[in-house]
Amino acid sequence: MARQKRLYISKKNSIIAGVCGGIGEYLGVDPTVIRVLWVLLTLLSMGFGIVAYILAWVIMPEQS
Repeated sequence: MARQKRLYISKKNSIIAGVCGGIGEYLGVDPTVIRVLWVLLTLLSMGFGIVAYILAWVIMPEQS
């Protein structure tokens, strides 16, 4: 039986909290791409990306 993928905060691809690293691992994408897209979202949305990052940091469980 195939194991279901889970979204976690990454321990090995962590720069600030591991949110972008976890999303990158989940999607199978380099975490640097996710980080660049997150910065663009933050700049284009007048700071919404910061709020979204903090919410993801609080909501996403840590990788065990």
